[in-house]
Amino acid sequence: MLSFYRFSHFKKYDSLLHAVSKKSEDKPYAFSLALHTGEDEKSIITNRKTLAKLLESSSSLQFIVANQTHSDHIKVIDKPLPRGWESSSDAIEDCDALITNLPNVVLTILTADCVPILLYDPAQKVVAAVHAGWKGSKAEIVKKTVQKMTEIFNTNPAEIQAGIAPSIGGCCYEVGKEVAEHFSHIPDAYTQQDEKYMLDLPTVNKQQLLEAGLKEKNIELSHICTACNAEHYFSYRKEQGCSGRFMSMIALDKYPY
Repeated sequence: MLSFYRFSHFKKYDSLLHAVSKKSEDKPYAFSLALHTGEDEKSIITNRKTLAKLLESSSSLQFIVANQTHSDHIKVIDKPLPRGWESSSDAIEDCDALITNLPNVVLTILTADCVPILLYDPAQKVVAAVHAGWKGSKAEIVKKTVQKMTEIFNTNPAEIQAGIAPSIGGCCYEVGKEVAEHFSHIPDAYTQQDEKYMLDLPTVNKQQLLEAGLKEKNIELSHICTACNAEHYFSYRKEQGCSGRFMSMIALDKYPY
């Protein structure tokens, strides 16, 4: 049975649509939504159309998918046209954060352990979706996304509501010393036992959001580790190189959903 994860503090905004997809074993490829990982494209597109219907928007939605490259590149979407939805050929190239103030434009992030972050400025009516693996987190992509929202849309960071979606947690994400040390300035970024370094990317990104000016009360973490919950979410680490991806998405919607 198909279901979504949703953030409690986003639900109170009637003008906001958001969702994080979950696995469903009765759908093709367990309801993977990625066109770039080698599965049959028609089956993935069928999954995407199923997802679109489940979002229950009263308006026609335009989905934006990026070719994520673990960069700190940010794209502002200023045209209500679909990108990368029915073909990867027209996806936004080399991009790991999307921002828009257009209604009915769904910004999406595809992950299987990396950190998806959804942002909403209820004052200026702006949304963003961010993909932060360890490289993106090292480059502080979420902080740069907040800065871009401020520069272009006059966002006050203190007004932003943030949701840090399911991702691999510090309980399961073992990295080398050279990776962990990039985050040594952040309290509780990782734990160390002998030569084992366990990196907590959700905590890293929460700290970067605080540094960007968000209020702690406006940051909601799912506290769901994808590796610990691989029955519900794709996990590249846990599943030893899975090709499936789940989708985190956010949009301004004119009507309640």
